[in-house]
Amino acid sequence: MTDRPRGGLVALCAAQIVSWGLLYYSLPVAVAPISAETGWSHTVITAALSAGLVVSAVAGIRVGRLLDGHGPRAVMTTGSVLGVGAMLLVAWSPNLLMFFTAWLVAGLAQSAVLYPSAFAVITRWYGPRRVGPLTTLTLVGGLASTVFAPFVAYLIDQFGWRMSYLVIAGILAVVTVPLHALFLNGRWTDTVGASPHENPSAEIRAVTRSRQFITLQVTMAVATFTLFAVTINIIPMFLERGMSYGMAALALGLIGVGQVVGRIGYPQFARATSARARTVVIFAAGAVGLWALALLPGPGWLLITVAVLAGSVRGCHTLLQATAVSDRWGTKHFGTINGIFTAPMTFVGAFAPVAGPAVASLLGGYPMMAAVMAALLTGAAILTSRT
Repeated sequence: MTDRPRGGLVALCAAQIVSWGLLYYSLPVAVAPISAETGWSHTVITAALSAGLVVSAVAGIRVGRLLDGHGPRAVMTTGSVLGVGAMLLVAWSPNLLMFFTAWLVAGLAQSAVLYPSAFAVITRWYGPRRVGPLTTLTLVGGLASTVFAPFVAYLIDQFGWRMSYLVIAGILAVVTVPLHALFLNGRWTDTVGASPHENPSAEIRAVTRSRQFITLQVTMAVATFTLFAVTINIIPMFLERGMSYGMAALALGLIGVGQVVGRIGYPQFARATSARARTVVIFAAGAVGLWALALLPGPGWLLITVAVLAGSVRGCHTLLQATAVSDRWGTKHFGTINGIFTAPMTFVGAFAPVAGPAVASLLGGYPMMAAVMAALLTGAAILTSRT
C-alpha cells in the first residue's frame, strides 16, 4: 500500500465522471446532429468511437507498465491533455478521415484516464482495503451518462456540435488536467514494484501465461460482451415483445439503477465469498437473467424486473473486473498485469453494441440474440467453476 495524496480519491472520482462523460458518452449523444450536418451515417460515426476503444485496449497494456514504473501523475495528466487535443480535433474535423483520427487519439486518452488506470491507482493506494474505494469510484463514474448526456445534448441544441466539442475540450482542460496533475503521485514510494534483485518480466509472464489467468481473461471478456450486447439493446428487444417505446426506454434507464444497486452490494458480497465463488455466482446470475430475457414473453413488469437484475449483475461485473487480478495474484506489478488482463474486455466492449443488432438480424430477432448470449455466458460460468 502506497502513500495517498490528500484528496486523491475525491479528485480521482471527479476526474472519472468528467472523463467518462465527455470522452465516451458525448459521441452517442452527438451522433444524430453530426449525421444531419455532415451526411455521415450513424453507423460510421459510431464506428469512430469503436475504433478509439480498440486503440484504448491495445494502448492500455503499455499504460499499465508505465503506471507501475513511473506512477500515475505523468501518465494520467498526459492522457487528459491528449483528451483535450482529441476533442479539439473532433470540433475541427473537416472530413471523416480527420474525425476518425480524432477518436483514435481519444482512444489513447481513454487508455490513460478511464477505469483500468484508476483501478490501478486505487489498488496501489489502498491495498487490502481497496474494495470500498473502488466501489465509490465506480458509483461516481456510473453517474457519468446521467449527468453528461443531457448536458451535452443541451450544448448541442444551443451551440451546434462543433462548438459543443470546443466547450467539451475546455472542460476537460480546466477539470481533469489539474486534478490529475495536482492530486496523484509523481512516483510510487512503496516497494510493491520489483526490487533490483528481481526479474519483473519473468514474474509478470508467470502470471499472464498461466492457465488460470488466460481462462479468467477469456471468461471475463465473454461476460463483458454478452451482458453489454443484450442490455445496451434492451429497447429494440422489448419493442419486439410488444412493449411501448416509453416503457422500453424506462427499462434502459432502470438498468442503470440496477448497476448502482449491484455496485453498492458488491463489498459485502466480496467479504462473504472467495474470488472464484463470486465469479461463478455473478456469471451464473447473468446467464439466468439473459435466458429469462430470451425466453419470457412478458408481462412487461416482469421483463423490466429481469432487466434491472441484469443491470445489477453488470454493476457487480465492473467491480469483479477491478479486483480479479489483485484478489488472485496480489498487487505486485498490478498496473502491468491488469492492463494485459483488461485489454480483451475493452476490445469486445467496442463491438458489443453493434454485435447485438447484427446477431439479431442474422437469427431473426432479439430474443434469439439474447439466447445465444445466454448460452455463451453459461459456458463461461461452467468453465470458471472448473478452473
